[in-house]
Amino acid sequence: MKPKTAIQRKVAQLSATLRPLTPKQIQWAYDHCVEHIAYRAKSGTMTCSDCGHQWKSGNGSLCDTLAGCKCPHCGAELKVQDTRKRTFRHTQYFSVTTTYKGFQVIRVSQLRFESKKGEPMKFYCHEVVQRWISPEGKVVNMALLRGFPFFYCDLWALDSEMEVRPNNSLYDDVCQWSDEYPAKRYIPQLKRNGFNGKFYGIMPVTLMKELLSNPPVETLMKAGKINEMKHFINNPENGRKYWDSYKIAMRHRYQITNLSLWFDYLRMLDRLGKDVRNPKNICPADFINAHDTISRKIEAIRRREREEQQRKINEERLLREKKNEEKFNTLKAKFFGLVITDSEIEVKVLESIEEYLNEGETQHICVFSSEYYLKKDSLVLSARINGTIIETVEVDLKTLKVVQCHGKYNQDTEYHDRIIDLVNSNAKLIRERMTA
Repeated sequence: MKPKTAIQRKVAQLSATLRPLTPKQIQWAYDHCVEHIAYRAKSGTMTCSDCGHQWKSGNGSLCDTLAGCKCPHCGAELKVQDTRKRTFRHTQYFSVTTTYKGFQVIRVSQLRFESKKGEPMKFYCHEVVQRWISPEGKVVNMALLRGFPFFYCDLWALDSEMEVRPNNSLYDDVCQWSDEYPAKRYIPQLKRNGFNGKFYGIMPVTLMKELLSNPPVETLMKAGKINEMKHFINNPENGRKYWDSYKIAMRHRYQITNLSLWFDYLRMLDRLGKDVRNPKNICPADFINAHDTISRKIEAIRRREREEQQRKINEERLLREKKNEEKFNTLKAKFFGLVITDSEIEVKVLESIEEYLNEGETQHICVFSSEYYLKKDSLVLSARINGTIIETVEVDLKTLKVVQCHGKYNQDTEYHDRIIDLVNSNAKLIRERMTA
């Protein structure tokens, strides 16, 4: 990829002048990253994976146990492995962390080695990725091309050029998988910002970038608040919106036992329009109780929003359902005006699609959304006291029995049994309408 920005062009120029890995670094990779094995056959013959020398094992002597042995020819320390295989191939990565012309550089190389019984090991080392980090925390990736398929990470085009590449999670992966050369160098800006050589389980490039470009991360690193620093790195939105709130809480020496839950609490305060820089709001004495209280308020708001959204949907649907008004009248008009009552409860037939809508919205039931008004063998009535809906009743017109009777949110009220008895005992009124 052709460099497009000034920093990419600069990195491309510097990369071209970067010296190859030293023989000492490559030898370290060979000594520490390659698995040095003594292959032991069933006959007891041992084969050194490094030089290919073969010798007879010592009939169970300590030097030839699985714990390890030493090759009598090249002196290599070997791990004994019982196997009938004759050829072994393996790929590994190792990285060198260094500096160059003011940049922090992580150089990742692919190690490939092949050992065949009776032959010296073939060892290859190819630099495949360079991660360049500027003192301002900008990252530029230099890498070789990769072959197909892309899901297999080790297929590097080793004859391609080291060029600027778009960011790829694979570059983080090979850095994480690699064995690290122990001699490391860091730019002074990292040391200035609190870096002590430890990564605390964070991707090296990520931590370096954040330390150089993110003041909250720098502050937390210097304060030794590693868990908090990890949270701000993994949740950058919290750092952008609530860093000032966090500093205020720290100035008041407020103990935050669960940072994720505390930021969740701040977001809810924000939702309610509360001041998230007011210590009285963000530093409650009983955090769990305050969190639960505000959670209930937020849930009530969300419920009202859902209800309002559903109301608008129902209103739009009502306009579309006007075309079914004639069909509804054909099915239900014979029951219009039917009222069943005792001294207190009045049960009346719903007489329009709009009444079905109002009944459903008031009682939070699906009598409208499920189109009960178009059911041929169903009659829906509303049980009320002084005009207030108590329960909604469905009668099966085949059996003239109540099949459903529920109050708000489909819960039964204290009048439930009384309403059912009232409707069932007056089923003849419904039958008269059907036969009229």
